[in-house]
Amino acid sequence: MRYEMRTERARLRAVQALITLAALVASPVLLLAGAPIRRRYLRHIFRDGAPLLVDKPRGRVSVHYFVVMHPLLNALCRPTELLARLFARRGSTTS
Repeated sequence: MRYEMRTERARLRAVQALITLAALVASPVLLLAGAPIRRRYLRHIFRDGAPLLVDKPRGRVSVHYFVVMHPLLNALCRPTELLARLFARRGSTTS
């Protein structure tokens, strides 16, 4: 994606930096309860009638796109997601 103006590029970098800072501040919470928080956030983003994350015809990218795709947030939520899958698998087997 190409950004024409210097202010647009600066705004993009500022958003990415703020997401990293917010992830670092919230890291203890995300390590303990990342999976439920992430699931609720994704349900909110992809609800019916919500604007698209990437709107190519209008040339618009939502801030939520950068939050969802941020590698630090993915890494911080991964441990609780793995635990949630493990517990769901154990609870679903009824022999």
